[in-house]
Amino acid sequence: MKILHLLYESRGDSYGMGGVGERAYQIYQHLKARHDITILCKKYPGARDGMIDGLRHVFAGAESRSLTRTLLSYAFHAARYARLHARDYDIVIEEFSPATPTFLHRLRGTPVILQVQGYTGRLYFKKYNPLYAATLCLFERIRPPLYRNFIFIDGHTSGRFSLSGETLTRIIPNGVPPELMEGACTDGGYILYLGRIDIFGKGLDLLLEAYQAYRRGPGTAAALDLVIAGDGRDMDRLKRMLADMPPQTRDHVTLTGWVTGRTKTEILRKASFFVLPSRHEVQGISVLEAMAAGKAVITSDIPELSYAAACQAGTCFATGDSGSLAEAMTVMASDTNRERMGLKGKVWVRDLSWEKVAGRFEDFLVTVAKERAGG
Repeated sequence: MKILHLLYESRGDSYGMGGVGERAYQIYQHLKARHDITILCKKYPGARDGMIDGLRHVFAGAESRSLTRTLLSYAFHAARYARLHARDYDIVIEEFSPATPTFLHRLRGTPVILQVQGYTGRLYFKKYNPLYAATLCLFERIRPPLYRNFIFIDGHTSGRFSLSGETLTRIIPNGVPPELMEGACTDGGYILYLGRIDIFGKGLDLLLEAYQAYRRGPGTAAALDLVIAGDGRDMDRLKRMLADMPPQTRDHVTLTGWVTGRTKTEILRKASFFVLPSRHEVQGISVLEAMAAGKAVITSDIPELSYAAACQAGTCFATGDSGSLAEAMTVMASDTNRERMGLKGKVWVRDLSWEKVAGRFEDFLVTVAKERAGG
């Protein structure tokens, strides 16, 4: 099968890559031997068309210091590429983002699947100016119902959209590398955040506020350090925030930058516990990975992350409330049941290897290609 995937983020992108890109690369590593895959990504400085990790990459759009302009340019050029070349492929997959209005629902000759990995809603107004936020909210509401074929990551996200009864829809979760479930874990004496450096979306401002409160609490001498692993467009701002913190807190925070492979595995295995304070989120690959590594987790109480507390792999705090997060961190740091929570999480993710997820993804692509071909 010849697959064209419109993926607005990719490895090497100067704006960083989050779970949307990580999911695609993990899945296609298991499918590239059987299928001809082209990833259509937004252009970034130094990007060159060609084979990367066994996958054909085509970079579309114009480079700009403005992320908004970069995304709009990508949307225009990616949509144009898809319309010109869609008949060369058996199926087209579009990653949904209100910021990349491609309007490929009208594409003819090749079936299109819209993959929807999250929902932001009115939180856009807390992140962007009112006009841009209103535009994103409008596109988030009106664009998905125009499509016919969907992949959602979980039922919470799919339930936010009103779709017609004629759609083909499949819920396909994120996965974890099986090697994370192997090997022994230790306690390295630190709290871990792993993910994209997006201060508002990922709640990193809350994390820093909560960590300061945690270190001011009882038992400061035995308090855990904080490791923030990841990269993204807010890294410079995060460094400035850290610089403004008092030394007695700042000196216990480590920024590792982007981590992969064995380094990432070791950071997860040695963490005391994991925290993801997102204001909005999808299923959260990093949470699943922490669970696979046998680590207790703390997440915000948004529905998309409720699975962690529901399976007793950890606990949650009131979204947006740094005091609630500080309290959760204090309790978790002294909780003698952390190992039991970690084992619960490991059991919950045992059937979510990327290989199995890729198989479900492949099956749905074949189904859509057969049922929608020529539609």
